[in-house]
Amino acid sequence: MAGVHDLARNETGIMTAIEVLRQRFGARLETGQALREQHAHTTTWLRNQPPDAVICPTTTEEVQAIMGICAEYRVPVIPFGAGSSLEGHVNAPAGGISLDFKEMNAILAVHAEDMDCVIQPGVTRKALNTHLRATGLFFPVDPGADASLGGMAATGASGTNAVRYGTMKDNILSLKAVLPSGEVVTTAQRARKTSAGYDLTRLMVGSEGTLGVITELTLRLQGIPEAVSAATCSFPDVGAACNAVIATIQYGIPVARIELLDAVQVRAVNAYSKLSLPETPLLLLEFHGSEAGVAEQARTFGEIAAEMGGSGFDFTTKEEDRNRLWQARHDAYWAGLQLRPGARGLSTDVCVPVSRLADCVTAAQERLASMGMLAPIVGHVGDGNFHCLLLVDTADTSEVAQAEAFIGWLNDLAISMDGTCTGEHGIGQGKSSYLERELGPGAMGMMQAIKRAVDPLNILNPGKMGLV
Repeated sequence: MAGVHDLARNETGIMTAIEVLRQRFGARLETGQALREQHAHTTTWLRNQPPDAVICPTTTEEVQAIMGICAEYRVPVIPFGAGSSLEGHVNAPAGGISLDFKEMNAILAVHAEDMDCVIQPGVTRKALNTHLRATGLFFPVDPGADASLGGMAATGASGTNAVRYGTMKDNILSLKAVLPSGEVVTTAQRARKTSAGYDLTRLMVGSEGTLGVITELTLRLQGIPEAVSAATCSFPDVGAACNAVIATIQYGIPVARIELLDAVQVRAVNAYSKLSLPETPLLLLEFHGSEAGVAEQARTFGEIAAEMGGSGFDFTTKEEDRNRLWQARHDAYWAGLQLRPGARGLSTDVCVPVSRLADCVTAAQERLASMGMLAPIVGHVGDGNFHCLLLVDTADTSEVAQAEAFIGWLNDLAISMDGTCTGEHGIGQGKSSYLERELGPGAMGMMQAIKRAVDPLNILNPGKMGLV
């Protein structure tokens, strides 16, 4: 499979490092086959490449000690959050040590007056928002899965709220990371802005564990809105729905979420979540603000949607109704799998300028139809980002090859539209061959130079992002 190759292993170094680490960490260093496979990539179609051992550090100092030992014996280190990434980020193609951050899950400080907090990387987004509830604040980045915030930072995660609140790179003020040398670097202070030196925070965000191991995060928080309303509207085709999105963004309506489900995905959601939505392309939206504000935003969107051929527009402020709709959206992956029992889901995403969204989604649908492939489409379309879930019998090599061909075609299409081969899944292994096509040799050369300068032994998450 493209991008998933075994790399040369340092067998002697790995064996020696494991023994040294066992002396230091005892039973906390685990080498069971099942556990190691769980810490490689099992959530998608990519081949599982397990590490040789798993350790759960509890402090930055322990991460430093592990990095020091692994650097001495030239052993790869692969950071692991919740394992919910989709492009092979946690695979270990050269073996090595998986650092599982589930024990580094403390919320270290909440500065409600400054609207920020300091956490360890193993804290999940749901746990953080539960902790924050009494403060009237919340952390807005929502990729759907209950991912760890360290993993979300490393992969530059995004999600349903990004159209209003931005992605991880917009919501991290500072972070602490352990470099391959064992040195600890703090990328910034807690100030809301800075002009002091290189922007090391955003260099680390999205670096996919190839430059440092994140051990602490300072996050920007938002106030819980006074009122929230959710809305649904059906459209005759995807093009009309996308044009409604474009008009909504251009009109300046401050939507918090605006999600597209194509007709196939709506059918899957109805069956899985016991809903009765019209089985045509659907926009699912959420508005945040004052009670009068969200009502006005919803009404204005309804007028735009009607002009674009929308029908059945409905909105609600009832929490139980909103939660039911958004839970159905978050369950879209599992719902999609039920359309073809026994198939695996090959999930891929691209992102284009919003003005090209209708063209890109429509072309993707036509291509899927011509190839006879079943693939529901969902998208965070306020950002021009959408996902295809290809339902494939992975035991059939011809189906896998066909799916890979479609993913490659879609990546190239998005890039040709001034877009990106991934809006939020990241590069990892699965899209490593497309990064240079998107950024060009100059940018890749600069990234390679940074990687070699920071990690000259190439022990941090090797084989990812096309970096060597």
